[in-house]
Amino acid sequence: MAASPSNAAKHRASTADTYDVVVIGAGFAGMYMLHRLRGLGLSVRIYEQGSGVGGTWYWNRYPGARCDVESMQYSYSFSDELQQEWDWSERYAPQPEILRYANHVADRFDLRPDIQFDTRIDQAVFDEANNSWSVTTSDGSTVTAQFVVLATGCLSNARTPDFKGLSDFNGEVYHTGHWPHEPVDFTGKRVAVIGTGSSAIQSIPLIAEQASELFVFQRTANFSVPARNAVLTEQEREFFRANYPEIRRKAREEMRNGIYQEVPQKGALDDTRQERQARYAERWAKGGLTFTATYNNIAIDKAANDTAADFVRAKIAEIVKDPEVARLLQPDNHPIGSKRICVDTDYYATFNRPNVKLIDVRANPIEQIVPHGLRAGGKDYQVDALVLATGFDAMTGSVAKIDIQGRAGQTLNQKWAAGPRTYLGLMSEGFPNLFIITGPGSPSVLSNMIVSIEQHVDWITDCIAYMRERGVERMEATRAAEDKWVAHVNEVASTTLYPQANSWYMGANIPGKPQIFMPYIGGVGVYRQICNEVAANGYEGFAMTSAPQQRAAASS
Repeated sequence: MAASPSNAAKHRASTADTYDVVVIGAGFAGMYMLHRLRGLGLSVRIYEQGSGVGGTWYWNRYPGARCDVESMQYSYSFSDELQQEWDWSERYAPQPEILRYANHVADRFDLRPDIQFDTRIDQAVFDEANNSWSVTTSDGSTVTAQFVVLATGCLSNARTPDFKGLSDFNGEVYHTGHWPHEPVDFTGKRVAVIGTGSSAIQSIPLIAEQASELFVFQRTANFSVPARNAVLTEQEREFFRANYPEIRRKAREEMRNGIYQEVPQKGALDDTRQERQARYAERWAKGGLTFTATYNNIAIDKAANDTAADFVRAKIAEIVKDPEVARLLQPDNHPIGSKRICVDTDYYATFNRPNVKLIDVRANPIEQIVPHGLRAGGKDYQVDALVLATGFDAMTGSVAKIDIQGRAGQTLNQKWAAGPRTYLGLMSEGFPNLFIITGPGSPSVLSNMIVSIEQHVDWITDCIAYMRERGVERMEATRAAEDKWVAHVNEVASTTLYPQANSWYMGANIPGKPQIFMPYIGGVGVYRQICNEVAANGYEGFAMTSAPQQRAAASS
């Protein structure tokens, strides 16, 4: 139910410059965080750099943008009324529909009065004497809060490569992660798309339908499987609605990636080649991310992984008519699934169109942007528009843009210079009362993000309630607990094939960024159990300080 006006007024009954909690970001994480903290009767302020709610779904408006997790599962579970009332139209919701959903949630729970839009956070400084954060916004104002929650998102800091001559280009320049809010028409235009990651794979088929010529500049081929998107039937919606309690439970507790699906019971090499091909063909026909869950050892056994990768490469060769183009589109430098597998609608078939040309950037590097196009491999390509599908500074990029100063003036950027370090992905030693939602060291981008968001928000809310009930003013991860967790995250990653790929999971797409495996790959269910046990043991691994303890320490 939406908050009553009197309750909403009470939530905002804070002095103009002091709040219990400042939340940075009004995406799915920030909105749910606000809703939960209100339930504790706390004063909360969200600062959002965009002009509306939705986070990544506010910014990512490129052609064909849609979620790669099925919409009936990519949705909040905290309110049964909400999940029963909202009608998703398609198996994979398109960006405009997800944004409508986000706005519906903001209105239904009366969240907007506590959100300040068009405002960046430039700096957050911890005051050790008062156990509070001083937060400075882009308009120059400063507010104080006991807690700061980073709900900045993992894929919200669009990366624009430093192409020589980009500022001299006379045509239109777009980034898939920062797309205009009005429609872009490429009809009759010559277009260059740089990049072949998820956003490119979704947008290229639609751009190709409009453009007179489309040049796709590919550095690294990516594995993609068909989405098989379709309109949801009422029967499909009703199945989920009737079974949501069990579906959500299994997603949280039993599924490695937080997506309810059939769990494979055997490895790829346990079947004959004929049986394997039949199972892969069945999953290919079904479509979606669950292709890599055909067998239970694809992520950990190279021989098993090769059988799945070879199947997809054969499909590419079957779809793409030109053998040389097909060869270039077949990934050959990483195990399937070690980069986030893409889902598409007619991506590979698009390269059969006479107006589409694939350029291999590994063999023909982009040398510079010129006024009327770009030069690659010594050849000039005349284009009217550039589409930069060059991804994000993932997981840490949005946090790095804020000057966060913890104890003794140490900045988070200094601490994370050699790679992000957290305890449980929730806090970083040296930065008291600073929480991170789906940060590095948690399942995060390896999972259904909303499942992970809800788990983190619930954990943080329960933790703050625990602190307030006991008069604790300050909480911080200990160095020993953080060291142990970082070692565990890396140890678990090393048992899989994931580190074999130069992926954005590793920070490999950002020049100079330390390459360590950032998310926790142990699985959503295992991770949730660890977090629950930490809380049940009095927040083991966290140092908590009450006001009397601090005063005694200061006077001694």
